[in-house]
Amino acid sequence: MTVVLADILKGRKSVAISGHVRPDGDCTGACLGLYMYLLKEYPDVTVDVFLEKIPQSFHMIEKTEDIKNEVIAEKPYDLFICLDCGDKSRLGFSTPLYEQAKHTVCIDHHVSNQAFADENYIVPDASSTCELIYTLLDKDKITRSIAEALYMGIVHDTGVFQYSCTSPSTMEIGAELLRKGINGSKIIDQTYYEKTYIQNQLLGKALLESFLILDKQCIVAVLEKKDLDFFEAEASDTEGIVSQLRLTKGVEVALFMYEMETHLYKVSLRSKEKVDVSVIAKFFGGGGHARAAGASITGTKYDVINQVTEQISFQLGKENKQL
Repeated sequence: MTVVLADILKGRKSVAISGHVRPDGDCTGACLGLYMYLLKEYPDVTVDVFLEKIPQSFHMIEKTEDIKNEVIAEKPYDLFICLDCGDKSRLGFSTPLYEQAKHTVCIDHHVSNQAFADENYIVPDASSTCELIYTLLDKDKITRSIAEALYMGIVHDTGVFQYSCTSPSTMEIGAELLRKGINGSKIIDQTYYEKTYIQNQLLGKALLESFLILDKQCIVAVLEKKDLDFFEAEASDTEGIVSQLRLTKGVEVALFMYEMETHLYKVSLRSKEKVDVSVIAKFFGGGGHARAAGASITGTKYDVINQVTEQISFQLGKENKQL
């Protein structure tokens, strides 16, 4: 399906924009980029953006102060736009707004997305949802602030243009956004690479206590709730740990998990070439991409590790037989 922004907005007087729980750079950038564009080009439309608390580093993007973190007796919206969200359940606190809206649209690039909205624009080959948003906008009307938001999202979901999802068109879009006068290096440094002292402490603990399994093809690291409490850390402070684990030489799959509440773990998976982690995540009720995916799994840490690595082992075994 091809989405024409003017068509989905025709006759709409109120629009809600939201993304997935624990919003990352792509989710945040897509929501804010589209939000700022609608504010500018559709002044007669009431537009609100709903997201959970975002990392402090993302506040360099304009209009972050407009983000609503809760729903307070909102009237039903004419249109609800889901961005970077592969499943309705991952909308979190904004789910009631989605269910009450007169019409819904989902724009996403997760291969696991089951097209749950009234209209769906799902492109699994796209590097990011921000790349998709860029294709929907009038390029001449993209301001510097909008470009900063979209560039941040593309940077985060491509690992600064190094992941396999980075296509020639992704690079070309990045170049066009830079031509809007944004400081690309600053966005990359401040939102992607720069870490707080607490984030470095968590990373250090995760690396120090990590271990190799499956003939050293898989690296595993776990942070329990008591660890996050000790460092007075939030869930967003674990961002980037799994990507660092993935860089370990000889490793095909990185598994990082942290305890959200007693015996409930957020599991993040990253792979290099042999394993489609989206299949594994989907098996556990999650989703994502072939090389980056995740799920929330109940059990002791040993139960969760055993269950996930069993699925990883299955794929590695098939791959090794083919070789």
